[in-house]
Amino acid sequence: MRVLVVEDSKSLRESLQKGLKQEGFAVDVAGDGKLGLNYARNNPYDVLVLDWMLPELDGMQLLEGLADKPERPHVLILSARDQLSDRIQGLNSGADDYLVKPFFFEELLARLHALVRRRYQEKSPVVSVGALTIDLVARRATIASVPMDLSAREYLLLEYLMLRRGHTVNREEIEDHIYGVNKLPSSNAVDSAICILRTKLGPDGKDLIRTRRGQGYVLEAQAD
Repeated sequence: MRVLVVEDSKSLRESLQKGLKQEGFAVDVAGDGKLGLNYARNNPYDVLVLDWMLPELDGMQLLEGLADKPERPHVLILSARDQLSDRIQGLNSGADDYLVKPFFFEELLARLHALVRRRYQEKSPVVSVGALTIDLVARRATIASVPMDLSAREYLLLEYLMLRRGHTVNREEIEDHIYGVNKLPSSNAVDSAICILRTKLGPDGKDLIRTRRGQGYVLEAQAD
């Protein structure tokens, strides 16, 4: 899934970007609130990791700037401000979660997974369609109980289709959720990735991803 990290500490920003990419997220970063707001308003992020004390605009001002955005990302405030009043203010200002610095990366990761599941109304971290099962926490897919060998980008695509299962998603929506701001895909990248996924799904899952001509792709079990 796609995450935006807005953090003015260069070392922490780069560390989070590297760590989250290794965990399979598509990650964009911004070092100030003005750039962060621009990114957040113009891209469909699943989760926004937001520092409170930022140059240009602080975290609370950034949240105000997103108040009228349809499909606003879920927001995790990441801040050294650790008073109860700070946490209450952050949550009452529109944040969905609050994590105090310093923190363990594993806890941040668990909170991000929970926010992604909440965004797509998934209560369980393990979801299945037909013979396909995806563990959203372990970021692992199996087909007929056999692990799938997927690249990070292939996994992101399959995960997004799974979370939107039963719904047709077009090429632009897919590109928006699996590519970062500075990683524009080639014109046929999504079509090629879908073709590869269908091959890797094999005979047990060959009919799971279907093309709806002129509309996009849908992942769903074929009716008996």
